[in-house]
Amino acid sequence: MPGVKSFLGRGELASSQSLMPQSGFIRCLSAGWLPVRVVRNPYTTHTAQRSTATIRAVSVFQSIKEALRPDNQIRMPRLTHPGCPIALRPLTMDDEEAWNEVRWRNNAWLAPWESGDPMHGGAITFNQWIQRQRRNEQHGTGALFAIEYQMRIVGQISLGAISYGAMRTGVVGYWVDQLYAGRGFAPMALAMLADWALTDPFGPALHRLEIAILPDNARSLAVVRKVGAHHEGLKERYMYVNGQWRDHVTFSLLAENAGEGFTERLLQSGSSSDTPGE
Repeated sequence: MPGVKSFLGRGELASSQSLMPQSGFIRCLSAGWLPVRVVRNPYTTHTAQRSTATIRAVSVFQSIKEALRPDNQIRMPRLTHPGCPIALRPLTMDDEEAWNEVRWRNNAWLAPWESGDPMHGGAITFNQWIQRQRRNEQHGTGALFAIEYQMRIVGQISLGAISYGAMRTGVVGYWVDQLYAGRGFAPMALAMLADWALTDPFGPALHRLEIAILPDNARSLAVVRKVGAHHEGLKERYMYVNGQWRDHVTFSLLAENAGEGFTERLLQSGSSSDTPGE
């Protein structure tokens, strides 16, 4: 992968989830980003014997096919780039205090854009949330990174709703601490994530990333344009935000458009600093 260095380490999901500061619990805010895979006669004649033999043969074939099936488990790296002051790394249980501080200090800043669960799912603890991230990584359904600057968590970027097979796609979400807005951290993080997810041989090898944004979120719209995301159009009633189903403008990043790397191209263009983006 051009430019971006990945270091495998301990390592969820792109779904937006938030911690309830009064109770110390996390409420899932976008259950739709948590895809669940549900894994849900007799003859006594020669025909039956032939059928049994056929079943055994098919069973052996299926076992071989299963053994040779590619492993979708995501190995979470630490991502850096020589020209970027930030790093992307997996969140761990040790991050609870730091994550709580930055997330809840920014609650009012992020509230207008935060997705919710229309079914009002139950709350979970921070540790349970991190355990869910590990399961998502093991199943290959999602990956969540802290955006780190000078050893401090200054935001979060996630890749979720991953689909393999003929589509090989995923959905990206991100946020940045208001104190660090305007430094270009969000476009850098998006570009670094795209390089890893689309072109890194140790990444999930996806073909397409989707970013869905509320039409009035000017900062986030600036982020995707700086990275060179393709504008795909409007999806009506696409996501549940602040108690209602809201339209979203969608953008995509494709593997064949990576060229020398999204991060390298962003830095060369001089668009990594944001006005008015994050």
